[in-house]
Amino acid sequence: MITSPLALATLIAGCTALAFWLDYRFPALGKVGASMMAIIFGAILSNTGLVPASSPVYDAVLGPVTSVSIAWLLLSVDLRDLAKVGPRMTGAFGIAVMGTVLGAFVAAMIYGGRFGEDTYRIAGALTGTYSGGSVNFVAVGRELGLTGALFAGLNAADAVVTALWLGATLMLPIWLGRFYAPVPALASVPVSPFAYGDPAPGNDRQKSEPATTGSDTSPAAERHRHHPYFTREGLSALAIGHLVAAGLILVYASEWLGEAVPRVPSIVWLTLLALALGHSPLFRDARGAMQLGSVGLHFFFVLIGILSRASEIAAVGIDVFLFTLIVVAVHGVVVFGAGKLLRFDIGTVAVASQAAVGGPSSALAVAISRDWRHLVLPGVVVGLFGYAVGNFLGLGVAGLLR
Repeated sequence: MITSPLALATLIAGCTALAFWLDYRFPALGKVGASMMAIIFGAILSNTGLVPASSPVYDAVLGPVTSVSIAWLLLSVDLRDLAKVGPRMTGAFGIAVMGTVLGAFVAAMIYGGRFGEDTYRIAGALTGTYSGGSVNFVAVGRELGLTGALFAGLNAADAVVTALWLGATLMLPIWLGRFYAPVPALASVPVSPFAYGDPAPGNDRQKSEPATTGSDTSPAAERHRHHPYFTREGLSALAIGHLVAAGLILVYASEWLGEAVPRVPSIVWLTLLALALGHSPLFRDARGAMQLGSVGLHFFFVLIGILSRASEIAAVGIDVFLFTLIVVAVHGVVVFGAGKLLRFDIGTVAVASQAAVGGPSSALAVAISRDWRHLVLPGVVVGLFGYAVGNFLGLGVAGLLR
C-alpha cells in the first residue's frame, strides 16, 4: 500500500493529468469526459488497496486545494449568465429537491422494518445531504442522533452514491440529450471578458490562443478551440502570481468570516468575495483562472473516487447502501422525468440535480466538465440555496416519519 504523502500527491496529480490527456487525445473517451475518468481512476486505486482510506494529503485536497480551485473558477464567472437561465434553473432545482424528499419516503417505506427507530434518522440525514450537499448530512445527522457506526456507514454509502450520481450526471446528457430541448449553444451565450481574460483598456497582453491553430475545421479541432480544458492562455509569471495570491486571499478571508459569523457558511463568503473581486476594476484579467481551477477540481474528482470504498459499506450492511441508492434513484427519475415533460434542456436538469445531490462545487464541476459555462453561476447559486433549505427539509422529513 502506498502511504507516502509525496507518493499519494503524485498519484492524484498523475491521474488528473492522464484523465485530461485521454480526454484530449481520444474523441471516444472525450465523450466520457476527464471528470468521470478521474473518478474511475481514484476508485480503482482505492478498491484495489493501493492507497489508504485516509491521509493528510486527502485533507489538503478536500480543504484548501478545492477551496482555492472554486475561488479561481468563480473569478471567471459572468453574473449576466444568471439572468439568462436563472428561473429555469430554480424550477429544476425545486423539482430535484422534491424528488429527494419523495425518494426518502419511498426508501423509508421499504426499509422501515429493517432499521426500526433509526429509519427516520437515516431518511432525514439523506434528505438533508441530497438537498444541498454533505454539510447538511453532518448537521442533520448529529441533530437527529445517528449512532457512531450507523453514521460512519451511512457517510460511506453517501460518498459512493454521490460519486455514482456525479458520473451519471456527466454521462446522461450524452445518452439522453436527444430526447430533451437543446442546451443553448456556446456561441449564443454572451461571453464575459472575465471568462477568457480579454485585456482591460490599455492592456497589451495577447488574447487566449486556441489549442489548435490553422485552418483545420474538423469536429475535434473545433472542440479543442472552444473547450475550457484545451484553450491556450498566454500567462506571465506576474499573472500566475496574481491568480495564486488572489485565490489564497479569498479562501483565507472566507474562512475568517465564517468563524466570525458562524451562521453564514464560509463557502457563501467565498462565493460572494470571489464574484465581487472578479467583477471589480482591481481584477479585470482572470485569464487562466478557469484552467487552474479545473485542474484543482479534478484532484477533488480523483479523491471522490478514492473515498468510494466498497469495504466500508459492506462493514455496516448492504441495506444502508440500498437505502441511500433508492433515495437518489427516485430523485433522478423525478428530476429527469419532469425535466423532459417541462421541456427543460438536459444541461439545466443535470446541473440542478447535481446541485441538490452534491452541492454547489459538484454543480460547478458538471457545468465546467460539459462546457456549459452559462450554467456555472446558476448551479452554484441553487447549490448554496440548498445549504439553507436542506437542514429544514431533513429535519422536517424526519419529524413526519417519526
